[in-house]
Amino acid sequence: MAEIVYPPVIRSALLFFRVLDLKINIEGAERIPKTGGAVLVSNHVSYLDFIFAGLAAWPSRRLVRFMAKEEVFANPVAGPLMRGMHHIPVDRSAGAGAFGAAVRALKDGEIVGNFAEATISRSFTVKDIKSGPIRMATDAGVPMIPVAVWGPHRLWTKGRPRKLLQRHVPITILVGEPMHPEPGQLIGDLNTELRRRMSELLDRAQRTYPEIPQGVWWQPAHLGGTAPTPEEAAALDSPRRARPAKPSPDEVS
Repeated sequence: MAEIVYPPVIRSALLFFRVLDLKINIEGAERIPKTGGAVLVSNHVSYLDFIFAGLAAWPSRRLVRFMAKEEVFANPVAGPLMRGMHHIPVDRSAGAGAFGAAVRALKDGEIVGNFAEATISRSFTVKDIKSGPIRMATDAGVPMIPVAVWGPHRLWTKGRPRKLLQRHVPITILVGEPMHPEPGQLIGDLNTELRRRMSELLDRAQRTYPEIPQGVWWQPAHLGGTAPTPEEAAALDSPRRARPAKPSPDEVS
């Protein structure tokens, strides 16, 4: 497919990050395959995660097609960009369509990005994850690559004011060892292992981060920050969870 939008967007973003002097550190980028399909599964701490998780594949000159909720594609500014970068819209009331589109993209040799937690984690720990990435990787016969991002939440996250012009913020992006799910493996076991790997990557990103202050909102509670604990975060999210949920049989987002 023609790539007239995505590469310029990435180069513009990198230039903007350089102007802001963001300290971006990527480790494990060599684990992103240079050819062929793969599912990139990232944790979710900010509204900017798709940009930074996608940068994990840039050293290999790969472009990640992220799955994103359909409302983003309806935005008059973001929508044309999302379509131009060939990202995959997710209608949560009819998830099978997005699931099928993702599997086709994987079989065509694309890298598909997915945030398996579905929503931003207020506790900055890995929440329960959906099985969509595992099912996609299994159906397409491609590897699944866990990724952890840490730092973008300081710029823009749920429940906090945007600080998109904040300077000198360190950003850590860690790429884990690929997983190779196969037909016949138990989804529950694979899900548990994927979440364990994501949690280990995120914990390492947090503990090796250049700044580890105590008592700040953007630090998880177990490392001395004032972010909600996982239990408190679940309580904060509960009003939304209490509303009748639309069916999403394939859990693609």
